[in-house]
Amino acid sequence: MQLVYVAGPYRGKSKIKIINYIQRQINIAKARLVAQELWKAGFAVICPHSNSANFDGICDDEIFLEGDKEILKRCDLMILLPNWEKSEGTKAEVLFACDNGIEVVEWEDL
Repeated sequence: MQLVYVAGPYRGKSKIKIINYIQRQINIAKARLVAQELWKAGFAVICPHSNSANFDGICDDEIFLEGDKEILKRCDLMILLPNWEKSEGTKAEVLFACDNGIEVVEWEDL
C-alpha cells in the first residue's frame, strides 16, 4: 500500500482574524475531503491539516514544517491541493519531496 501525503494551503492571508480562522477551517475541510477520497482509493494517507488542526501558536511554525518533512520522508507520493503555490510551507514541502525522490501530483477535483 502506498503512503500518500496531502499538502496545500493551511492559513488564510487576511489581516482580519475571523476571516483567517474561517479560511483555515475551509482549508482543513478541503484537505480532509481529499484524504477521504485517497483512503477510499486504497492509499494510506497522512493529512497534516488534520494532524495539527488549529494548533496555531503552540510552537514556532518551523517546528511544524520540520515535523511535516520528517513525516513526508516516509511517504511514496505527495498530493497537492489546488492553490498550493500560494502557500510558502507547501512550496518548501514540494522542494523537499523533489529532493528526496518523492513523486508529486496535483489534485484537480476540488
